[in-house]
Amino acid sequence: MTFAHWLGLAALLGLLVLLWQIRQILLLVFAAIVLAVALDTLAQIPQRYGFRRGPSLLITGLTVLVGAILVGLIVVPPLADQLRRLFTDGVPAGIVQAQRLFENLILSLPTDIELPTLRELANSLVPQATELVRQVRDFFSQSFTAFFATLLNLLFVIILTILLLVDPQAYSRAFVSVFPAFYRPRVRYILKRCELALRGWLVGILFTSSLVMLLSGIGLWILGVPLTLANAVLAGLFNFIPNIGPTLSVVAPMLVALTDAPWKSLAVLGLYIFIQQLESSVFTPIVMSRQVSLLPALTLVAQVTSAFFFGVLGLFLAVPLAAILQVWIQEVLIRDVLDPWQGSRARTLPLAKGDGIPTPQEKPKPLQPGNENTIPLP
Repeated sequence: MTFAHWLGLAALLGLLVLLWQIRQILLLVFAAIVLAVALDTLAQIPQRYGFRRGPSLLITGLTVLVGAILVGLIVVPPLADQLRRLFTDGVPAGIVQAQRLFENLILSLPTDIELPTLRELANSLVPQATELVRQVRDFFSQSFTAFFATLLNLLFVIILTILLLVDPQAYSRAFVSVFPAFYRPRVRYILKRCELALRGWLVGILFTSSLVMLLSGIGLWILGVPLTLANAVLAGLFNFIPNIGPTLSVVAPMLVALTDAPWKSLAVLGLYIFIQQLESSVFTPIVMSRQVSLLPALTLVAQVTSAFFFGVLGLFLAVPLAAILQVWIQEVLIRDVLDPWQGSRARTLPLAKGDGIPTPQEKPKPLQPGNENTIPLP
């Protein structure tokens, strides 16, 4: 390798290190892109009825805002009221029952057992209580800081989404201009495929979330659990978060069912486990394989990897991020690098027609700088 090759490799490694250092900012930018594509997809509905793009985006934004407010009014107040009743009525009654059981246990102990004195109990409990108070203080301090950081990130995503929606072509041209002139048509095509992949993911997740909400509502109505509509809407919203979302969605209906009858809480748990298995084993693989062409195993690996490197936001954006990476790997690495690659070892391998391996004559020509006509556009 020449000095120029080593210099280019060093520059590439430096760029990768820089991107890794700002990965959280890049993830927020990707979240804004996903939100912009989602709003633009929904804005196509008014455009079919003759509205222009600007008014359609305004109508879509107002509709989403009003829908979010209505969902908040449907879900938050009744669930908060039920939880308040649980903690004001159910928890004290449970504490009284636990106290009675503890007293009965003390009375049932043999009289020859020597119990610790109050001083000994205080000496053993005071350090633990002090450590517990310190941990609670640190938790609330970190939660307060995390809340404002989350609020700033949300504001950044909203502003960036609006800017992307105002003139998406300008940002697309700026991104394409970073690449060499001979490769820009390919980049435009790849960006179009990425847009279609994001739209497919949006349609798929909306469909599966609607099915989860419908099945949850029907099951909770059959069991006679209060606040059926609020819990069903909550299940549909949490379904946007892979794996963790369905687990979180079962907490509220179980607590609500506990205020009505204890057996209903276990029935709700069984219902949600059945719906989750049905959604993860049947609905999501079928819908995502058709809309995004993602294999279920790759989806799971993407979720674990994104959660490990990017946290909660990475888990939420794991599937659309995997869909985008799949498009770039298919188009750039496979079609533009590996498919045209004709090494000395490859030329010595005997190839025959009909064996499933394309001959070198059938492979696309490698890209050559300065000649856009040689780019194999699909």
